[in-house]
Amino acid sequence: MGTMLYSRGVFINRCFDELNLAQPDLVRQIHREYIKAGAEILETNTFGANRARLAAFGIAEKLSAINQAGVRVAREAAAGSQAYVAGAIGPLGVRIEPLGPTSFTEAREIFREQAAALLEGGADLLILETFGNLGELREAVMAAHEASGGAVPIIAQVTIDDFGHLPGGTDPESFTREMDSWPVDVIGLNCSVGPKATLETIELMMQYSSKPMSAMPNAGLPTRVEGRNIYLCSPEYMAQYARRLLWAGVRIIGGCCGTTPDHIKLIRSETR
Repeated sequence: MGTMLYSRGVFINRCFDELNLAQPDLVRQIHREYIKAGAEILETNTFGANRARLAAFGIAEKLSAINQAGVRVAREAAAGSQAYVAGAIGPLGVRIEPLGPTSFTEAREIFREQAAALLEGGADLLILETFGNLGELREAVMAAHEASGGAVPIIAQVTIDDFGHLPGGTDPESFTREMDSWPVDVIGLNCSVGPKATLETIELMMQYSSKPMSAMPNAGLPTRVEGRNIYLCSPEYMAQYARRLLWAGVRIIGGCCGTTPDHIKLIRSETR
């Protein structure tokens, strides 16, 4: 979503989540392009729509409206299809204990507030993504579970480096075993790296968990070209790895930064 909004001229310093209210037609049209490409799950445009991030733009009071509009716009785009709407939740963007002043209790409450707004809006499932800190992701998971009462599926995804480790160095066995113990339905990887490192790490994760896995890699590592990040993995390359991810047993496959409807169209072709 961020890649597509940026390509349509939205400035990088804008609050993308607030566009659910300010420019819903733009967000809806992007969702529809992914539906047309064959997407079966739409992620709401709410990755940064938590109180901590919205406060930085001075619009924390719009939290419920932004999240509920995110669900509504995605639902409108999915009308006539069988696609599900996933309420997207990202990290808080602030340091939590022991590295920062935000306590685990405070973090959980912030996540619970956003999860509740997405569920009130009618999200079919919740997806917690691009987390590099296990402690923060644990609080997000528990908040989502508490808000939903276990009534909707929860996907929890971390982001890794080229060696399959979390940003702080935690190895795949360690983070997979911990994620396996949480009340989530699916665990997986998204963002940061391309499909090759994602596949290699997912295969390791499968040794330590029997939970269904999800994989949503970037369209490669970004390359800076004339002041813009360009993602160089072609739709054909992403589709080749989608096939390998399917062979490995991954149950939910998509893409993160740089993944356009053209990528999703070819990824979808590998599932038929």
